[in-house]
Amino acid sequence: MADQESVYQTDALIAEDIDAYLDQHQHKSLLRFITCGSVDDGKSTLIGRLLYDSKMIFEDQLAALEEDSKRVGTQGQDIDFALLVDGLAAEREQGITIDVAYRFFSTEKRKFIVADTPGHEQYTRNMVTGASTADLAVILIDARKGVLTQTRRHSYLAHLIGIRNIVLAVNKMDLVDYEQGTFDDIVSDYRDFADEIGIEDFTAIPISGLKGDNITATSDATPWYDGPILLDHLESVGIDNDRLREQPFRLPVQWVNRPDLDFRGFAGTIASGRIRPGDPVRVLPSGKTSTVARIVTMNGDLDAAVAGQSVTITLADEIDCSRGDVIAAADAPPEVADQFEATIVWMAEEPMLPGRPYAMKLATTAARATITDEKYQVNVNTMEKTPGKTLELNGIAVCNISLDKPVPFTAYDENADLGGFILIDRVTNATVGAGMIHFALRRSQNIHWQAIDIDREAHAAQKGQKAKLLWFTGLSGSGKSTIANLVEKKLHVLGKHSFLLDGDNVRHGLNRDLGFTDADRVENIRRVGEVAKLMTDAGLIVLTAFISPFRSERQMVRQMIPDGDFVEIFVDTPLSVAEERDVKGLYKKARAGELKNFTGIDSPYEEPEHAEIRVNTVEMTAEEAADYIVERLLGGEK
Repeated sequence: MADQESVYQTDALIAEDIDAYLDQHQHKSLLRFITCGSVDDGKSTLIGRLLYDSKMIFEDQLAALEEDSKRVGTQGQDIDFALLVDGLAAEREQGITIDVAYRFFSTEKRKFIVADTPGHEQYTRNMVTGASTADLAVILIDARKGVLTQTRRHSYLAHLIGIRNIVLAVNKMDLVDYEQGTFDDIVSDYRDFADEIGIEDFTAIPISGLKGDNITATSDATPWYDGPILLDHLESVGIDNDRLREQPFRLPVQWVNRPDLDFRGFAGTIASGRIRPGDPVRVLPSGKTSTVARIVTMNGDLDAAVAGQSVTITLADEIDCSRGDVIAAADAPPEVADQFEATIVWMAEEPMLPGRPYAMKLATTAARATITDEKYQVNVNTMEKTPGKTLELNGIAVCNISLDKPVPFTAYDENADLGGFILIDRVTNATVGAGMIHFALRRSQNIHWQAIDIDREAHAAQKGQKAKLLWFTGLSGSGKSTIANLVEKKLHVLGKHSFLLDGDNVRHGLNRDLGFTDADRVENIRRVGEVAKLMTDAGLIVLTAFISPFRSERQMVRQMIPDGDFVEIFVDTPLSVAEERDVKGLYKKARAGELKNFTGIDSPYEEPEHAEIRVNTVEMTAEEAADYIVERLLGGEK
């Protein structure tokens, strides 16, 4: 009986030890870091070594690793640690990393998530993706090669993304006989470059990923080195959350929690600062103020909460607050603006076009964004600043960006959550770019809407009509201008006040400075849309005849006009028929290569998917098409 009681006590102690261990593990801090650098610098090998030395490999994985190492030709008893990370078959076959590979490991002091990022220039967007959530970057340099172009590029990108903790890991020291002079020369070269791009500090460590020198244990081969080993540094380096907790309080509202009439809370993850019940807060962009009543979690109310915690906050007053708003310290609110300077990293095959509207997501806020000016592009290999109009895949540019509404923000280098954004193609819903806000443009604070007493409806009522924008779109030669002209003549006979904006005519004046590249076409339509909006605000029925080949630009103009007042008219004519007509001889020139960026030949035309009116000029004459449009437009008003 006594023996059985002893067993029970032992089991209880074991369970208690397990609970203590699990609790300790649960409350370890988490460090996210990336490895980056030139191709074949040993990034994957280093991560594999960390996983191996931290005992994060199961026996069956180790056996598979040893077998794979033999298959790919590793000599002797050495294990090819890179195979632990390069999990894709294509990567193993090519011997390169082509995508971001994430791995988890843990020590007694800290948990880690490490991202192995590709070294090739064409995978810049992949590297930026991996770096976007990292607290630290390990920049690897092959000791035999020194500081290379790829080293500079990845260091610049890591600094651009806002990573403050940089480790310069001079790898493959075993291949240079662990020479201190080689290490010192590399560190000196890197320091000169780091100073140029604004990296204030970094930690340099001589290592060998293959042999394990100075990774998890001090190496006898480098007695001249007295700095930290890599793992010790990773376990002790400060994490960004510590810095964010000292900043003013910010909570982007993700969800309004209202399970019943007695409870109304605002849920989200605290982006910075600390908060307690009774603290005064301000809701932005409205500017309304209140005080915190409760801090609610699934485990009960809290006396305080800090950056990184997900909470629901209730306020003492019933004020307007919804998803996308930011609850902030009342005496230190963030800025609110609708125009910014920002750095944009382009991630799509289709180029960025200034003037084209994109959807933006900034923290929990959604807005419509337009790049109004590309100030310059950055060549990440040379750090040279060059002019440009568009931005290709993996390109980086500093741009001015305009939103359709004011949003609360902070500069990205202060707080990535409230200063970092993504751009989304509004047609495909694909993420096409990532951006980092620098500052609000002064004009966003100095320019305000002026209240006007005679509004759009008053102008239209004076003319006895409803203001509309009739947007004729179709291929060159489809008959847009002819039909639009006939429609306006019929409206004039009916006593309607109208004005026709024709594509060719506008290019003689307002848009004479624009060409026919995709970027210029976008700007052409943007300007016409703004003019058409002003004319409809004057109560007119405005007709436009433009090819306007891109759905996104037609959608941009549609959103400028009140619901129901934008009428898209698709003049549907097959390319073969339009080319047969070729009244201006443009198709002939385009086919001969004398006319570049011609819609339908070497530039696309995106047909409307939900046009309000469609006319087919093969099935009806221009006169019949005009009658049909007027009948659809006015109906019983005539």
